[in-house]
Formats: sequence, structure tokens, C-alpha cells
Amino acid sequence: MKISELKNIGPTVEQKLNELGIFTLSDLKNTGSAQVYRMMKKRNPGKTIPVCYYLYSLEGAIQDCHWNDFSEEEKEQMKRSAAVE
Repeated sequence: MKISELKNIGPTVEQKLNELGIFTLSDLKNTGSAQVYRMMKKRNPGKTIPVCYYLYSLEGAIQDCHWNDFSEEEKEQMKRSAAVE
């Protein structure tokens, strides 16, 4: 499945994923949301990469759910996995 067909993935996120070589759901799953988030932060030093728009959205795309459906506990675990302070 193409990235643009996934939940939570709009044109801006799709472009950022494509810049990282991620074009399909399989690419995203294989890399994982935490690693992709870290890659985005590394690629954009000094820029704010919002957790909800990226980390949660990416995991939601993998799990086929809206990013806001995750519990606070799940969100905290995602942030730990991505080393978000």
C-alpha cells in the first residue's frame, strides 16, 4: 500500500517519508515509527518535529488507526522508543 493511502498521512508527511526512502506501508513497518521519527529529527536539525503529527501519526498509519486513539500510556511508550524527551 502506498504511503498516501494510509491514515494520518497527508502530503507534508508523505513528502518527508519519501525523502527518507519510505514509499509504502511495508517500508514504514520495516523501519518502524520510532526509527522514522529519529531519522526525521536527524534530517532536520534545529527544527521542531511535532510528536503528535509525526511519531503518533506514523504508528497510527502502521496500525490503521487515528493517532489520537492511542492511550496516554501508549503515547508515552512511543516517546520512550523514539527517545523523545
